[in-house]
Amino acid sequence: IELAENGQKKLLEMEEREREITGISSLKIRYNKVFGYYIEITNTHKDKVPSRYLRKQTLVNAERYLTDELQELERKLLSARAQRAQMEEEYFRILRDEVLKSAPLILVLANQLSQFDVLGGLAWLAIENRYVRPEFSLNGTIELLASRHPVVEQDRSIQFVPNDIFVSKGGTLLLTGPNMAGKSTLMRQVGLIGILAQMGSFVPASKANLPIFDRIFTRIGANDSLTQGLSTFMVEMSETAELLAQATPHSLIILDEIGRGTSTYDGMSLAQAILEHLATVVKSQNLFATHYHELTALDQEISNLKNAHMEIQENKERITFLYLLKDGPADRSYGVEVAKLAGLPAGVIHRAQKLLAEKESQMPKREQDLPKDRSQLSLFSDGAAHEDPKVSAKNKLFADLAKKIADFSVDDHTPMESMITIAQWKSELGESWDS
Repeated sequence: IELAENGQKKLLEMEEREREITGISSLKIRYNKVFGYYIEITNTHKDKVPSRYLRKQTLVNAERYLTDELQELERKLLSARAQRAQMEEEYFRILRDEVLKSAPLILVLANQLSQFDVLGGLAWLAIENRYVRPEFSLNGTIELLASRHPVVEQDRSIQFVPNDIFVSKGGTLLLTGPNMAGKSTLMRQVGLIGILAQMGSFVPASKANLPIFDRIFTRIGANDSLTQGLSTFMVEMSETAELLAQATPHSLIILDEIGRGTSTYDGMSLAQAILEHLATVVKSQNLFATHYHELTALDQEISNLKNAHMEIQENKERITFLYLLKDGPADRSYGVEVAKLAGLPAGVIHRAQKLLAEKESQMPKREQDLPKDRSQLSLFSDGAAHEDPKVSAKNKLFADLAKKIADFSVDDHTPMESMITIAQWKSELGESWDS
């Protein structure tokens, strides 16, 4: 063992000794797999090589030699290393057999230690980040005061803004406002707080009162599936269909910009139909972020739907995100302003502002500017007192399409069948719109 551990040291001692004996300062002992250990001497000093050196190989600039002493040391080193490997294997087998005898006890101990490790980590996290013990109630409400995102707040380069969040039993919080204002972060933090609470952890808030969720569903982000031949929109609809089929009144639903993967009217129609279904049929607790500001009028039809927005501050064509949740809908999306912050060329921004002004001037007046006997209707409303016949026909088509969509099961159709069906619906809608 001693020789195996100190073999390199002995080789260095021999190298130093041979340098002193021969007077060759550049003498080196080296190793390769072909010759093993050898002495290498440059051609400059080959006239000083002792007769006891056995030449083994000639190179362009050097000669390689062996000596009896070096070969003997090599044999001892190789033997010692082989013996050490054999002994290590033997001791390993002995240790393994002893461990196997106590394996059940060791596994129990490991499991208990892992639980202590997790609980200790959660306790440290709660103390370090001022978490609070959540309370669970049977009234079904979500009440979070000064709630925070447990991951985002760890970025010490930003000042995270806490928010109070309240969602009644079976209620829906409809979030509007510009991109980057914090809608997605807010919704995610509610989901994460729910998971932390139900796994037994304290949560990032000053107060947390929660129901017990049977499931938490999320539809966030835009991703296609190239391997399955599914577009972004198809993936979005497939996941939403699964969500609608499995959600219950005890579920938490988090939906971020449903319908953005298709045309404006298709997307808005689907978003409203899905929102209405969750709020009035499933009656789950829902966090629903959208850029379709027309949906904010649904609070007049759905009693447990509440509008909210992430506050911003306008200052000479620039906006500042305050990341504060406020009651009521956002007045607009501020898409051009966000694009300006992102660094789009000034020419593109000016052109976009001009086009936006033109399109806004062509839009119908807001609800408050309309006659009082005419209220904001659902996209799928089947009529109004003074409705134009063409508009009435279109609304009937919307209602029929909504029923087809609601009755359509993605699970019962192949992706190709689903895409063909959606194309047919779009064709029907396009023909009606052109008439």
